[in-house]
Amino acid sequence: MKSSVKARETSGIRTGAEYLSGLRDDREIWTKGQRVKDVTKDPGMARGAATLASFLDKQHDPALQDTITYVDDDGDRCAMAYKVPKSADDIRDRGKAYYEWATWSNGMFGRTPDYKNASVMAFSAATDFLAQGTKGQADFAKNMVDYYDYVRKNDKVLTHTLVNPAVSHQQASAGKFSGEVALHVVKETDQGIVVKGARLLATLGPLADEIEVFPSTVLRASEENIPFAFAFAIPIATPGLKLLCRDSYDNGKSHFDAPLSSRYEEMDAVVIFDNVLVPWERVFMYGQPELCNQAFGATHAVVHMAHQVAAGKLAKSEFMVGLMCAIAKATGRDKDLHTKSLISEVMMMTESVRAFLYSAEAQALENEFGTFMPLRRPLDTSRNLYPKMYPRMIEILHLIGSSSLMATPCEADFANAMSADVEQYFQVANLESKDRVALYRLAHDVAISGFGNRQALYERFFFGPPVLMQSAYYDLYNKDDMMDRVDTLLKGD
Repeated sequence: MKSSVKARETSGIRTGAEYLSGLRDDREIWTKGQRVKDVTKDPGMARGAATLASFLDKQHDPALQDTITYVDDDGDRCAMAYKVPKSADDIRDRGKAYYEWATWSNGMFGRTPDYKNASVMAFSAATDFLAQGTKGQADFAKNMVDYYDYVRKNDKVLTHTLVNPAVSHQQASAGKFSGEVALHVVKETDQGIVVKGARLLATLGPLADEIEVFPSTVLRASEENIPFAFAFAIPIATPGLKLLCRDSYDNGKSHFDAPLSSRYEEMDAVVIFDNVLVPWERVFMYGQPELCNQAFGATHAVVHMAHQVAAGKLAKSEFMVGLMCAIAKATGRDKDLHTKSLISEVMMMTESVRAFLYSAEAQALENEFGTFMPLRRPLDTSRNLYPKMYPRMIEILHLIGSSSLMATPCEADFANAMSADVEQYFQVANLESKDRVALYRLAHDVAISGFGNRQALYERFFFGPPVLMQSAYYDLYNKDDMMDRVDTLLKGD
């Protein structure tokens, strides 16, 4: 019996049942004013957990394994996002795996494990950078490699939290944080660091095995910010760690009535640390704000994360095109010039994301750590444009769907005293009533429901405030060659 358990743990991929079993621990999750006894049974979270479990089961499908997993040097099969890319082909293989994962939810389950797996891989491959911060007996680079091996070999599902709550916007804009609310180190012990405060927002937090707590927004390099400068990872069930959830968008409706929110509720939570002990072996950075500021860029983690995101946004955009075209066909408006013009705009956005992804993968290059990565600029362009693209897609769906997005009887209305009326009055040119209602209930879940509006907000701020993202894009852009051409023209004859 022991040997079989060990074999499963070291195989590198878990079953959905093993994942769900791992969630039944002492984690402290709060929602609707009460502590959740078991997230796998909570009405607002259980179906999201079951969905993710079904995704993990797909890793065992022989038809998919070569796409979404790889065999490591030890002979263990692991998730593809953990594979350290040693060639341009490896980058393309990772992109195919990201896209495959995203198609299972059409991009509507945003925080699938491959996102954080990609960042852990990048940090573990950048040991020279992490070694700069080594403190005393703690070998931060080794800690990161050990952690990478642990989560990779055990197929752990990760969430992360980056943002400190701010008492004052002006204070936060100056790169400072308040010890009253922001997560900070309160003391060091022989066992590790003790942290207190809050972080937001941990998407998938209640349904994850572990949480990465990595460098937050830009810290001014000063002694007063040393307590706020760290990176670590701990289990969700760590004593003193509490997650306070928002309202669930899974309200118990059938898949017919709520096709997205009944499946893909991934939950967001504020994370509260009440004097939590973080063992030294789980600390990857500490006490050096200037290094923390560089972490995601210097390790290229941001590039690998943006690669996963671009693949997911492609799947999501394709879904939006399919939904709009299905509505146009059902209503007979697929010949209408205005309708085609609106949908073609979404098609162009979709092909733009596809082009950015292709360009980044086609120009993959070797970095200073001896690993390969996609070209950053196309991915940066994609992640700056998509926060504008997706809300526009929703607006176009509103324009196409109009009041029909609200005229949506429920599944029960097809089996009650109103059924004959519903069958008669909800048909359209090319769909019977029930199929038409199902299509528009899907559109409603995308564009009108709480679930759908959360998706729109999520896309607007996925990588951070747009103005900061665009400012960073400007700073990183290679402008000199282009300005030289202007200068050459002005100085020429």
